[in-house]
Amino acid sequence: MIKPRILLTRKLHDFALAELKKRYDVFVHSGKIPMPKDELMRRIKNADGLVCFPYDIIDSEVIKNAKSLKVISTYSVGYDHIDVRSAKQCGIKIGYTPEVLTNATADLTIALILDLMRKVTHGDRLIRAGRWSVIFGAYDYVGADLEGKTLGIFGMGRIGRAVAKRACPFEMKIIYNSRNRLPLGLEKKLHAKHVSFDGLIRDSDILSIHAPHGKETDKLINLGIFRKMKRTAFLINTARGKIVNEKDLVTALKKNLIAGAGLDVFEKEPIGKLHPLTRMENVVLAPHIGSSTAETRREMAEITVQNLIFGLEKKKMVYSV
Repeated sequence: MIKPRILLTRKLHDFALAELKKRYDVFVHSGKIPMPKDELMRRIKNADGLVCFPYDIIDSEVIKNAKSLKVISTYSVGYDHIDVRSAKQCGIKIGYTPEVLTNATADLTIALILDLMRKVTHGDRLIRAGRWSVIFGAYDYVGADLEGKTLGIFGMGRIGRAVAKRACPFEMKIIYNSRNRLPLGLEKKLHAKHVSFDGLIRDSDILSIHAPHGKETDKLINLGIFRKMKRTAFLINTARGKIVNEKDLVTALKKNLIAGAGLDVFEKEPIGKLHPLTRMENVVLAPHIGSSTAETRREMAEITVQNLIFGLEKKKMVYSV
């Protein structure tokens, strides 16, 4: 009996690969990341299942070239890198890993907020460069308290709610704008107030992005938005890089339209040391590590494998699009 053929665009955990190899004929790409499109097109042509990552562009051309493809299982909470419409038209099931990385991403969001407000990374660079020459006085090198500040959350899904929950002990004021308003009981529990998008932009001391990327949110946070924000406000983005117009963000930071930014995601990844954001002292950069804890990544691998297996066996996936 011929085993179904599975394509992985990058290696998963050993236990996950072992589980797949018990059942399938598995090919794991080991070259350039992301997998070059010409190789992806060639390898996917006869694949029954695909395991991909958020930087793999699975567009209509790739999908239409996949003559035997039945399941796409992405190792990510987002699926904007997949042409869902084309996949559905071809009868291809799509699995993803939403809930598992909620806490890890929310933790990183709070870490970025604390880092920016208290200038931790800035201070680390100061010391390493040998520029801490005097003991700071009363007015030197001051940060800001979190208590009493307004945290604005754009997108109140799982991660947005987890961030709000973590912000409560800091006694921050929490406002939010989301496609769907929360039930009043949950708003009360999270001490969160629903406001208009304009109100969110205007009143936030920290604006934290937790919305999915799509046509409505593509480069939504642009120069026009930055001009409406407080000059003392910080932008945090642990969602999707393309929600923020990066060129406009650089301009806003240079012109002091906002006070700083904490970013885990970027329009194009990875970014290099010559990127304009790397030269700014009021910016904290993380290399897309929102879900990067050992526990979370292992659980993501488990769900990715389960989604693939269940999809190929025509069972209900753990999480399906």
